[in-house]
Amino acid sequence: MRRNRLVVRLVLAAAVLAGSQSLLTVPSRSLPRSQAAEPLVQTFRFDQAAATRDARLISARSAALRTAELPSRRTAPFSLLGVSWSDPRAVAAGAIEVRTRSIGTGRWTSWQLLETDNPDASGGSGGPAVRGASDPLWVGPSDGVQARMVATDGGPVPDGLRVDLINPEASSTATPRLDLVAARTGGKRAPGLPARPVPKMVSRAGWGANEMLVKETPSYTGPIQVVFVHHTATGNGYSCGQSASIVRGIEAYQVKSKGWNDIGYNFLVDKCGRIFEGRRGGVHRSVLGAHTLGFNDNSSAIAVIGNFGGIGIPAAARASVAQLAAYKLGAWGSPPAGRVRLTSGGSDRYPAGKPAVLNRISGHRDTGRTECPGNSLYAQLPAIRTIAGGAPAGLRYQSLGGATAYAGRYYSRGLLQPLWNLSTPTRMLDRFEVWLDGRLLAGAPAWHRRSRVRLTPGAHTVAVKAVHLSGRTSVTSERIIADPVPPSLAAPQVSLRVGTLSNTVPVRLGWTTTDAGGVRSVRVTGTTRTVLGGTARALDGSARLGEAGAWTVTAADRAGNVRSASVTRTPMMLPEAGARRTGTWRTLRDPGFLGSEALTASAGRASLSWTFTGRSAALVVGRTATSGRVRIFLDGRDQGVVDLRSATATYRQAVWTRMWRDSGRHTVRVQVEGTAGRPSVMLDGLAYLR
Repeated sequence: MRRNRLVVRLVLAAAVLAGSQSLLTVPSRSLPRSQAAEPLVQTFRFDQAAATRDARLISARSAALRTAELPSRRTAPFSLLGVSWSDPRAVAAGAIEVRTRSIGTGRWTSWQLLETDNPDASGGSGGPAVRGASDPLWVGPSDGVQARMVATDGGPVPDGLRVDLINPEASSTATPRLDLVAARTGGKRAPGLPARPVPKMVSRAGWGANEMLVKETPSYTGPIQVVFVHHTATGNGYSCGQSASIVRGIEAYQVKSKGWNDIGYNFLVDKCGRIFEGRRGGVHRSVLGAHTLGFNDNSSAIAVIGNFGGIGIPAAARASVAQLAAYKLGAWGSPPAGRVRLTSGGSDRYPAGKPAVLNRISGHRDTGRTECPGNSLYAQLPAIRTIAGGAPAGLRYQSLGGATAYAGRYYSRGLLQPLWNLSTPTRMLDRFEVWLDGRLLAGAPAWHRRSRVRLTPGAHTVAVKAVHLSGRTSVTSERIIADPVPPSLAAPQVSLRVGTLSNTVPVRLGWTTTDAGGVRSVRVTGTTRTVLGGTARALDGSARLGEAGAWTVTAADRAGNVRSASVTRTPMMLPEAGARRTGTWRTLRDPGFLGSEALTASAGRASLSWTFTGRSAALVVGRTATSGRVRIFLDGRDQGVVDLRSATATYRQAVWTRMWRDSGRHTVRVQVEGTAGRPSVMLDGLAYLR
C-alpha cells in the first residue's frame, strides 16, 4: 500500500547495531522442525547516530542524494519482514529496499521494494506503542537480511527506524488447523427461515491466531455501509499452503511492530480464493477494524494477500471478495452495487468532517492517497460490484415433482415437490423461500434446490424466491391445480361389432369416465393393449372364439390420479345348422364359410332363429351382388331390414349387432324378405358374447 517511497537506503549488517535487540544463531540452512521455538519477532534498530558511526556512506550522483548501507547479517528464522518507525503520523517519503537469504537454498534474493502507506488509525490501534510502518513482505523461510534506505532532496529519516522480522511459526497458544467458521444467523429471521450462511472461511483458531497478543476486547460500530478492498502488498511469491503463515505473520507484524491491538483487516483472501477470518469479534458482527484511515466506522475491510499493481486477482479470489462484500453489506440492507455518502473522520484525502460519496464496494485509494489495492485489482472492482450486487440469475423450475403439465397448466394430486435451479453460484445466495398463494410457506438453505408443498384441492400459485446475499431477489412461480380425486369410471362393456370373422370376432370395448379437472389418458391392457387420449370412450379390437377375453381400462386424470375397471367376455358361435328353421333352406359348401358351410334361401318368410344367453349378438352372413334383404326380430320385436347386397363377394360378415348391459336369454329370428330380382340370402350363423 505504497503512498510515497522512503528516501533512505539502509542495509542491516550482521553486527548488532547500537540499540538493537540481541539475535539468536541459526543452526542450519534447512528449515528446522524446531522453528516454532525461535522468536516471534526480531527487531533491528537504525538511527542517525548509528548511520554516522557504523554505516559506509556512498557518494550519490547529486548532492541531494544520500545512501547509507549496512552489511548483511545472519538471523534467526523468519518468513515476513517490514520496516517501522516511531511516529505513526509521520509520512515516509522515499524508498526502502530489502533482500533476504533463503534457508532452503542459502541464496540471497534480489532487492525488493517495501510499500509504505498513509497512517492507519482506528479503535484498537491507538496508544503510545503505535508505530508507523511499511507494508509487510512475505519472503518465505529465511535466515539473513539486508536493507537499505535512500533519502533524496535532504528528506528526513523517520525517528526510531527499525526492521522487524516475523516468524509466523513461533510458538503460540493455538495449533494451526483449517477450522471453518460456523454459520449463524446475522440478525432476526422470520420463523422457518434458515440461518444466514457465513462464507466458508478459515477461523482464527484455524489459521493459528496468537490470541495472547490481543490484549483488548473488540470494539463495534454501526451498520456496515461500505466494504473497502485492500491488498496486503506482501508479494505474490507464495503458495496457498503458506497463506495461514502469512496471516499469522501479518497479525504479529501489525501487533508487535505497528503496536495495534489486533490484525487490522476484518477478512483476508489468498490468491486461491480461501477466506481467513481477520480481526476478532465475530464475522457476523460490525467489528471496528484498523484499515482505512478516517472511514473505519460503519465499514468492513477485505485484504487480498499479495500485490496487485500489475496483475489482477485470480477468478477464485475475485469470487471470494464479492461473496464477502455481499455478505457484509447485505446483512445490513446496504446494496453492494450502490453508493453511499459518508463523513470522514480525517484522512489525507478527506479532512475530518468532509463528506465523501463512495461506492459501497470501494478501494482503499478512494479515501486516501495510496496505491492500494493496486491498479489491476482496483480495475476489477466494477466486476466485483456486479457479482456482489446482482440479483439471482436464471431462476427456473427444473421440474415439478408430483405435477403433470397439460395444455400449458399443471395438475397435482396434492403433494408437490418442486425442483428448481439457477445460474448464480450457491456461494452468492442467502436462502430460498417457498411461497403458496402469497404466503411464506417454508425457507430452504442456499444449497437446497427442492421442497415439499402440500396442496388443498383447487387452484394455487406456488412460487420460489431466491434471495441473494446482497438482499436482491428473483422469483419463479407456477399455477397448480390440485385434484386428489381419481376419475369416475363405470364398468367397461364389450360388444360385438360389424366386421369379418375368422377364428376371432370383431369386438368393441366401451367405457364411461369423467373427472372435474379433465381426463388425461386412458390405458387399455389385456386382450387388447393401447393408450388413448382422455376423450376416447371406445376401442375396436378382436377376441378369439371360444376363449375368454379380459380387458382392463385405466383412466388417468391430469393430476395423475387413476382408476381402473375390468371386464371378461367369451365369444361363442351358434352355427346355421343349429338354428330353428321355417320355410325351405339348403346347404352351401365353400371354404369361405365358417365351418365351410352356410344355409341359403330365397322364398319370402323363410326364417332361421337362435336362442342363447349372453350380453351381445351378431348375425353372420355371406354377401354378394345378388344378395337380398332380411328382416330381423329380437325377442319377438321387429328390428328392421338389413340389405345383404355387396358389390364384391364377402363371407363371414357380421352385419347386425346388439348389446345388453346385463346377461340375459334372447332369441334372434332372421326372416327372408324375398327381394325382387335378388331374393336369395346366405346365413352363416349367430355369434354372441357370454
